[in-house]
Amino acid sequence: MMRALARSSHPGPTAAVTTIVLALAWGYGLEGWRIAVVTVMILSNQLSVGLSNDWLDAERDRSSGRTDKPVVAGEVSTGQVASVAIGLAATSVVLSVLLGPLAAVAHAIFLASGWLYNVGLKSTVFSVAPYIAGFGALPAIVTLAGPTPQLAAPWAITAGALLGIAAHFTNVLPDLEDDSSTGVRGLPHVLGARLSAAVIAAGLIGAGVAVVFGPGVPPNALALIGFGATVAIAAVCVVLIARGTLQRLLFRLTIAAAAITAALLVLSAPQLS
Repeated sequence: MMRALARSSHPGPTAAVTTIVLALAWGYGLEGWRIAVVTVMILSNQLSVGLSNDWLDAERDRSSGRTDKPVVAGEVSTGQVASVAIGLAATSVVLSVLLGPLAAVAHAIFLASGWLYNVGLKSTVFSVAPYIAGFGALPAIVTLAGPTPQLAAPWAITAGALLGIAAHFTNVLPDLEDDSSTGVRGLPHVLGARLSAAVIAAGLIGAGVAVVFGPGVPPNALALIGFGATVAIAAVCVVLIARGTLQRLLFRLTIAAAAITAALLVLSAPQLS
Protein backbone atom coordinates (compact mmCIF):
# COMPACT_ATOMS: atom_id res chain seq x y z
CA MET A 1 0.00 0.00 0.00
CA MET A 2 2.82 2.43 0.81
CA ARG A 3 4.22 2.11 -2.70
CA ALA A 4 0.79 2.79 -4.20
CA LEU A 5 0.34 5.85 -1.97
CA ALA A 6 3.77 7.13 -3.00
CA ARG A 7 2.85 6.82 -6.67
CA SER A 8 -0.47 8.57 -6.03
CA SER A 9 1.29 11.51 -4.42
CA HIS A 10 2.69 12.84 -7.73
CA PRO A 11 6.27 12.28 -6.48
CA GLY A 12 8.00 14.26 -9.25
CA PRO A 13 6.39 17.67 -8.61
CA THR A 14 6.40 16.99 -4.86
CA ALA A 15 10.15 16.36 -4.85
CA ALA A 16 10.84 19.37 -7.09
CA VAL A 17 8.89 21.89 -4.99
CA THR A 18 10.27 20.52 -1.71
CA THR A 19 13.84 20.67 -3.00
CA ILE A 20 13.41 24.26 -4.19
CA VAL A 21 12.03 25.37 -0.82
CA LEU A 22 14.79 23.53 1.04
CA ALA A 23 17.39 25.30 -1.08
CA LEU A 24 15.69 28.68 -0.61
CA ALA A 25 15.55 28.22 3.17
CA TRP A 26 19.22 27.26 3.28
CA GLY A 27 20.27 30.07 0.93
CA TYR A 28 18.26 32.62 2.91
CA GLY A 29 20.19 31.63 6.03
CA LEU A 30 17.48 30.16 8.25
CA GLU A 31 18.57 28.25 11.33
CA GLY A 32 18.92 24.50 11.02
CA TRP A 33 15.75 23.61 12.89
CA ARG A 34 13.73 26.11 10.88
CA ILE A 35 15.07 24.67 7.62
CA ALA A 36 14.05 21.19 8.81
CA VAL A 37 10.55 22.29 9.81
CA VAL A 38 10.01 24.24 6.58
CA THR A 39 11.16 21.27 4.49
CA VAL A 40 9.01 18.67 6.24
CA MET A 41 6.07 21.09 6.22
CA ILE A 42 6.29 21.63 2.45
CA LEU A 43 6.84 17.92 1.84
CA SER A 44 3.69 17.09 3.84
CA ASN A 45 1.84 19.88 2.04
CA GLN A 46 2.76 18.66 -1.43
CA LEU A 47 2.13 15.01 -0.62
CA SER A 48 -1.35 15.93 0.58
CA VAL A 49 -2.08 17.95 -2.56
CA GLY A 50 -0.86 15.15 -4.83
CA LEU A 51 -2.88 12.51 -3.00
CA SER A 52 -5.99 14.68 -2.95
CA ASN A 53 -5.69 15.01 -6.72
CA ASP A 54 -5.83 11.24 -7.23
CA TRP A 55 -8.62 10.90 -4.65
CA LEU A 56 -10.84 13.62 -6.11
CA ASP A 57 -10.13 12.62 -9.72
CA ALA A 58 -10.71 8.90 -9.15
CA GLU A 59 -13.99 8.67 -11.08
CA ARG A 60 -12.68 10.80 -13.93
CA ASP A 61 -9.54 8.65 -14.12
CA ARG A 62 -11.62 5.48 -14.19
CA SER A 63 -13.73 6.78 -17.06
CA SER A 64 -10.54 7.64 -18.94
CA GLY A 65 -9.05 4.19 -18.35
CA ARG A 66 -6.08 5.58 -16.41
CA THR A 67 -4.85 2.21 -15.16
CA ASP A 68 -1.50 3.82 -14.40
CA LYS A 69 -3.23 5.41 -11.40
CA PRO A 70 -3.00 3.18 -8.29
CA VAL A 71 -6.59 4.01 -7.27
CA VAL A 72 -7.93 2.96 -10.69
CA ALA A 73 -5.75 -0.16 -10.69
CA GLY A 74 -7.17 -1.18 -7.30
CA GLU A 75 -3.83 -1.00 -5.53
CA VAL A 76 -5.21 1.39 -2.92
CA SER A 77 -8.73 2.59 -2.09
CA THR A 78 -10.00 6.14 -2.42
CA GLY A 79 -10.76 6.10 1.30
CA GLN A 80 -7.16 5.27 2.15
CA VAL A 81 -5.84 7.98 -0.17
CA ALA A 82 -8.28 10.52 1.25
CA SER A 83 -7.37 9.72 4.86
CA VAL A 84 -3.64 10.06 4.26
CA ALA A 85 -4.12 13.26 2.24
CA ILE A 86 -6.12 14.89 5.01
CA GLY A 87 -3.69 13.68 7.68
CA LEU A 88 -0.70 15.11 5.82
CA ALA A 89 -2.48 18.42 5.27
CA ALA A 90 -3.16 18.64 9.01
CA THR A 91 0.47 17.77 9.74
CA SER A 92 1.71 20.58 7.52
CA VAL A 93 -0.59 23.06 9.26
CA VAL A 94 0.67 22.04 12.71
CA LEU A 95 4.28 22.38 11.57
CA SER A 96 3.59 25.82 10.12
CA VAL A 97 2.44 27.07 13.52
CA LEU A 98 5.92 26.30 14.90
CA LEU A 99 7.30 28.92 12.50
CA GLY A 100 5.05 31.71 13.72
CA PRO A 101 1.66 33.13 12.71
CA LEU A 102 2.82 34.97 9.59
CA ALA A 103 4.60 31.95 8.14
CA ALA A 104 1.52 29.88 9.01
CA VAL A 105 -0.69 32.25 7.02
CA ALA A 106 1.62 32.14 3.99
CA HIS A 107 1.68 28.35 4.21
CA ALA A 108 -2.11 28.23 4.50
CA ILE A 109 -2.36 30.17 1.23
CA PHE A 110 -0.08 27.66 -0.47
CA LEU A 111 -1.94 24.66 0.93
CA ALA A 112 -5.40 26.05 0.21
CA SER A 113 -4.37 26.89 -3.35
CA GLY A 114 -3.44 23.29 -4.12
CA TRP A 115 -6.59 21.86 -2.60
CA LEU A 116 -8.91 24.42 -4.19
CA TYR A 117 -7.42 23.60 -7.59
CA ASN A 118 -8.11 19.91 -7.07
CA VAL A 119 -11.58 20.46 -5.65
CA GLY A 120 -12.80 22.22 -8.76
CA LEU A 121 -10.93 25.30 -9.92
CA LYS A 122 -8.99 23.17 -12.41
CA SER A 123 -12.19 22.93 -14.47
CA THR A 124 -12.77 26.69 -14.67
CA VAL A 125 -11.18 29.65 -16.40
CA PHE A 126 -9.73 30.54 -12.99
CA SER A 127 -7.58 27.39 -13.01
CA VAL A 128 -4.36 29.41 -13.03
CA ALA A 129 -5.30 31.44 -9.92
CA PRO A 130 -4.22 28.79 -7.36
CA TYR A 131 -0.84 28.53 -9.06
CA ILE A 132 -0.35 32.29 -8.96
CA ALA A 133 -1.30 32.50 -5.28
CA GLY A 134 0.46 29.32 -4.21
CA PHE A 135 3.78 29.76 -5.97
CA GLY A 136 3.74 33.47 -5.22
CA ALA A 137 3.51 32.59 -1.52
CA LEU A 138 6.52 30.23 -1.56
CA PRO A 139 9.26 32.86 -1.14
CA ALA A 140 7.19 34.51 1.60
CA ILE A 141 6.91 31.22 3.49
CA VAL A 142 10.70 31.16 3.72
CA THR A 143 11.22 34.82 4.66
CA LEU A 144 8.39 34.81 7.19
CA ALA A 145 9.79 31.66 8.82
CA GLY A 146 12.82 33.51 10.15
CA PRO A 147 13.27 34.71 13.74
CA THR A 148 12.47 38.23 12.48
CA PRO A 149 9.69 37.63 9.93
CA GLN A 150 9.89 39.73 6.80
CA LEU A 151 7.71 39.70 3.73
CA ALA A 152 9.53 38.51 0.62
CA ALA A 153 10.66 41.18 -1.82
CA PRO A 154 8.18 42.03 -4.61
CA TRP A 155 10.53 40.63 -7.27
CA ALA A 156 10.63 37.26 -5.48
CA ILE A 157 6.85 37.04 -5.11
CA THR A 158 6.47 38.07 -8.77
CA ALA A 159 8.97 35.44 -9.90
CA GLY A 160 7.17 32.76 -7.91
CA ALA A 161 3.79 33.74 -9.34
CA LEU A 162 5.10 33.76 -12.92
CA LEU A 163 6.75 30.39 -12.42
CA GLY A 164 3.40 29.16 -11.13
CA ILE A 165 1.68 30.31 -14.32
CA ALA A 166 4.28 28.55 -16.45
CA ALA A 167 4.01 25.42 -14.28
CA HIS A 168 0.22 25.28 -14.64
CA PHE A 169 0.19 25.61 -18.41
CA THR A 170 3.14 23.23 -18.78
CA ASN A 171 1.45 20.61 -16.61
CA VAL A 172 -1.83 20.79 -18.53
CA LEU A 173 -0.56 21.17 -22.09
CA PRO A 174 0.23 17.48 -22.83
CA ASP A 175 -3.25 16.40 -21.68
CA LEU A 176 -5.47 19.04 -23.29
CA GLU A 177 -7.48 16.56 -25.37
CA ASP A 178 -7.83 13.91 -22.63
CA ASP A 179 -8.91 16.52 -20.09
CA SER A 180 -11.51 18.05 -22.39
CA SER A 181 -13.11 14.66 -22.99
CA THR A 182 -13.68 14.23 -19.25
CA GLY A 183 -15.13 17.68 -18.60
CA VAL A 184 -11.99 19.48 -17.42
CA ARG A 185 -11.87 22.85 -19.15
CA GLY A 186 -9.48 25.19 -17.43
CA LEU A 187 -7.85 28.32 -18.82
CA PRO A 188 -5.28 26.41 -20.96
CA HIS A 189 -8.15 24.48 -22.60
CA VAL A 190 -9.99 27.72 -23.35
CA LEU A 191 -6.91 29.37 -24.84
CA GLY A 192 -5.76 26.33 -26.80
CA ALA A 193 -2.29 24.89 -27.35
CA ARG A 194 -0.73 27.79 -29.26
CA LEU A 195 -1.77 30.55 -26.89
CA SER A 196 -0.90 28.32 -23.92
CA ALA A 197 2.62 27.91 -25.28
CA ALA A 198 2.90 31.69 -25.60
CA VAL A 199 1.77 32.08 -21.98
CA ILE A 200 4.39 29.54 -20.87
CA ALA A 201 7.13 31.42 -22.73
CA ALA A 202 6.02 34.78 -21.33
CA GLY A 203 5.82 33.38 -17.80
CA LEU A 204 9.30 31.87 -17.96
CA ILE A 205 10.89 34.98 -19.44
CA GLY A 206 9.07 37.23 -16.97
CA ALA A 207 10.20 35.11 -14.04
CA GLY A 208 13.75 35.20 -15.35
CA VAL A 209 13.68 39.00 -15.62
CA ALA A 210 12.37 39.26 -12.05
CA VAL A 211 15.02 36.93 -10.63
CA VAL A 212 18.02 38.28 -12.56
CA PHE A 213 17.26 41.99 -12.52
CA GLY A 214 14.87 42.33 -9.56
CA PRO A 215 17.24 42.09 -6.56
CA GLY A 216 18.84 45.43 -7.43
CA VAL A 217 22.40 44.12 -7.70
CA PRO A 218 24.30 43.70 -10.98
CA PRO A 219 23.70 40.14 -12.26
CA ASN A 220 26.77 37.94 -12.52
CA ALA A 221 27.79 35.96 -15.59
CA LEU A 222 26.07 32.79 -14.39
CA ALA A 223 22.76 34.59 -13.95
CA LEU A 224 22.99 36.14 -17.41
CA ILE A 225 23.84 32.79 -19.00
CA GLY A 226 20.89 31.15 -17.24
CA PHE A 227 18.57 33.93 -18.33
CA GLY A 228 19.80 33.68 -21.90
CA ALA A 229 19.20 29.94 -21.89
CA THR A 230 15.67 30.48 -20.57
CA VAL A 231 14.87 32.99 -23.30
CA ALA A 232 16.28 30.67 -25.97
CA ILE A 233 14.25 27.70 -24.72
CA ALA A 234 11.11 29.81 -24.52
CA ALA A 235 11.62 30.90 -28.15
CA VAL A 236 12.06 27.29 -29.29
CA CYS A 237 8.87 26.33 -27.45
CA VAL A 238 6.89 29.00 -29.29
CA VAL A 239 8.24 27.81 -32.65
CA LEU A 240 7.44 24.17 -31.88
CA ILE A 241 3.86 24.83 -30.88
CA ALA A 242 3.34 27.16 -33.84
CA ARG A 243 4.25 24.25 -36.08
CA GLY A 244 2.02 21.92 -34.08
CA THR A 245 4.80 19.38 -33.56
CA LEU A 246 6.74 17.68 -30.80
CA GLN A 247 4.37 18.54 -27.95
CA ARG A 248 6.10 16.13 -25.56
CA LEU A 249 9.45 17.73 -26.38
CA LEU A 250 7.84 21.08 -25.65
CA PHE A 251 6.87 19.78 -22.20
CA ARG A 252 10.45 18.70 -21.46
CA LEU A 253 11.90 21.98 -22.68
CA THR A 254 9.60 24.07 -20.53
CA ILE A 255 10.47 21.95 -17.50
CA ALA A 256 14.16 22.58 -18.22
CA ALA A 257 13.61 26.34 -18.51
CA ALA A 258 11.60 26.38 -15.29
CA ALA A 259 14.38 24.44 -13.54
CA ILE A 260 16.95 27.02 -14.70
CA THR A 261 14.84 29.90 -13.41
CA ALA A 262 14.22 28.09 -10.11
CA ALA A 263 17.97 27.58 -9.75
CA LEU A 264 18.55 31.29 -10.37
CA LEU A 265 15.94 32.06 -7.71
CA VAL A 266 17.82 29.86 -5.25
CA LEU A 267 21.08 31.67 -6.08
CA SER A 268 19.31 34.93 -5.25
CA ALA A 269 17.99 33.58 -1.94
CA PRO A 270 20.10 35.93 0.25
CA GLN A 271 18.22 38.90 -1.28
CA LEU A 272 14.73 37.38 -0.86
CA SER A 273 13.58 40.12 1.53
